Amino acid sequence: MKFNTLTSEEERVIVNKGTEPPFSGEYVDFVGIGTYVCRRCNAPLYRSADKFSSQCGWPSFDDEIPGAVKRVPDPDGSRTEIICAFCGGHLGHVFRGENLTSKDTRHCVNSLSIKFVPDAGITNPEHSASATVSTVSSPEPMKAWFSGGCFWGMEYHFQNIPGVIGTRVGYMGGHGEKPTYEEVCSHSTGHLETLEVTYDPHLVSYEDLAKLFFEIHDPTQSDGQGPDIGEQYLSAIFTSDKAQLEIIGKLIGILRGKGLNVVTQIRPQTTFWPAEEYHQHYYAKNGKQPYCHIRVRRF
Repeated sequence: MKFNTLTSEEERVIVNKGTEPPFSGEYVDFVGIGTYVCRRCNAPLYRSADKFSSQCGWPSFDDEIPGAVKRVPDPDGSRTEIICAFCGGHLGHVFRGENLTSKDTRHCVNSLSIKFVPDAGITNPEHSASATVSTVSSPEPMKAWFSGGCFWGMEYHFQNIPGVIGTRVGYMGGHGEKPTYEEVCSHSTGHLETLEVTYDPHLVSYEDLAKLFFEIHDPTQSDGQGPDIGEQYLSAIFTSDKAQLEIIGKLIGILRGKGLNVVTQIRPQTTFWPAEEYHQHYYAKNGKQPYCHIRVRRF
């Protein structure tokens, strides 16, 4: 899996689980509206709205983007390490019981582990946290990418939704170019079987597409989908902008509020490689129905 090139100091912290000196990081007192992403793999980790001043010497957040951060007990059992859920890079530690915010949680994060990405249209970091970015819906078709088990079944449920212009199955999220089905199945490239949906945003919303995604597979299964077990069958969503990221975060929050332990990964958009032609519209070509994708109403 290919990651960003790190400096020796970044590698010491991210790879070798080091800690930067207190009050030395660029984001300790930084104020800006945007998203903090993993410095190693660019996966979105924290929203600026969840950053707060704890006076501890490191950037502090009282919440993470759903599914973005994993908690791992330190070997000595005294603390809980936090790592990027996508690449495993060390972020810092998480603490509870300090009563610093209403969420009673503090993610103590190394500045060297993260990068700040400002919201589009906001260039002045002194804007208040209540500032909003105006968005204008585009008349052009838009794209969404979903991974949730065998891509044949995913495509079956999306291809006839009103407003969906087209669908393609393929591979996303790994390393190397133009992976083949055999390479993906061998787990040598890290790609996930992925559905690309092209849609008209005036006829169907991204949120409605995302709701369908969460209802046609089991977002609580961490090793695949049903009988399809393996890395290429993991539940994941590849987001292309802040709007998509926020929608997915909201929906995961709703599902978790209903008691579902959602393990769906949220990953930044990468290159989508179309699968071989015989995979495209598989069930439509064969007149069959998917055996492992059955819609379950969750919203």
